[in-house]
Amino acid sequence: MKFVDEVRIAVEAGKGGNGCVSFRREKFIPKGGPDGGDGGDGGSVYLEADENTNTLVDYRYTRRFKAENGRPGAGRNCTGAKGDHIVLKVPVGTTAIDDDTNEVLGDLTAHGDQLLVAQGGFHGLGNTRYKSSTNQAPRQSKPGQPGESRNLKLELKVLADVGLLGLPNAGKSTFIRSVSAATPKVADYPFTTLVPNLGVVSIEEHRSFVIADIPGLIEGAADGAGLGTRFLKHLVRTQLLLHIVDMAPFDDSDPAERVEAISRELENFSPGLALRDRWLVLNKLDLLPEEEREARCQEIIEKLEWDGPVYRISAINRDGTHKLVCDIMEYMEERRERAAEDEEFAEAILAEREQVEEEAREHLEALHERRRQERAERKAAKQDDDDDDYDVEVVYTNE
Repeated sequence: MKFVDEVRIAVEAGKGGNGCVSFRREKFIPKGGPDGGDGGDGGSVYLEADENTNTLVDYRYTRRFKAENGRPGAGRNCTGAKGDHIVLKVPVGTTAIDDDTNEVLGDLTAHGDQLLVAQGGFHGLGNTRYKSSTNQAPRQSKPGQPGESRNLKLELKVLADVGLLGLPNAGKSTFIRSVSAATPKVADYPFTTLVPNLGVVSIEEHRSFVIADIPGLIEGAADGAGLGTRFLKHLVRTQLLLHIVDMAPFDDSDPAERVEAISRELENFSPGLALRDRWLVLNKLDLLPEEEREARCQEIIEKLEWDGPVYRISAINRDGTHKLVCDIMEYMEERRERAAEDEEFAEAILAEREQVEEEAREHLEALHERRRQERAERKAAKQDDDDDDYDVEVVYTNE
């Protein structure tokens, strides 16, 4: 199945049914009264989070959805039927945004969550509603109201506690395979991972967390290079970042410089995300001579002036991975307990996440707009070149 994490769709709620103008005509009742019924309400459009849906691919080609209109009222005080609602299934972790105003309509973060995105039109009123002592034969009714219509942008952000950062071929997929049951593709060439992968790490019964592995970043990722700019947004809802570093790169580059390059891209994408808790994970130590390992690790830590947690592992051999995941579990539990006890801390977490989401959204919109302008400029330049091919210079002489 193709992984699609952003789509634009149009939704339209149903129109309310019109009210009816009608009068009773019954035997033995010489003066019948008004009996026009009300119309039915128009159907609404809802989004519903479904844990069995993993991608927005269903909305890649079908982009317009309209709910049913309400039926008009009828005589004998018959009320029109309501229009059927439309419920669109989306993956857990989907954000709905009004594409015209950029207003965030809501997040669907748990299975079964529903979000109203287009309200159905209110029903019209029949002439029975206007009957009074001074108006015993009303001939007016009220039409149904139109339903709401919106252009929506749906964004999917995977829900994970921990996000993996690193250059291509740093060993992120190997790490997630070694600590969870996830089986992402692993190969000895860069950009093996093309879509995000999720893995559940279970320490013991009722103690687990989720890791997200995104495609490797390269320098310039925040400006659209490689695959990173498309998938960096999936780190927005994580609580902790693990920066996986290849200690034995095939091109003999400096691992410290690689870490700094990724840090710059992270800050360019979202300054708030760059400030999130990040642990340094020095990977592939099995490829270094045993007597050189500690010296190489210390050299990188000193170059980076790193003052956060540092872990030395070999993901393929699972050396050091157990301590790392146990420490992550303790970090998550302490964070949850503090958020439950300290309301200010919980509010600060929520505010920080909203800030990072806004920064990421603004960055991606600016990048999309720049790309649209570049395409328009290339198209205009190509048209100018084509026109020049048919230009003919006419020279008039007196001969």
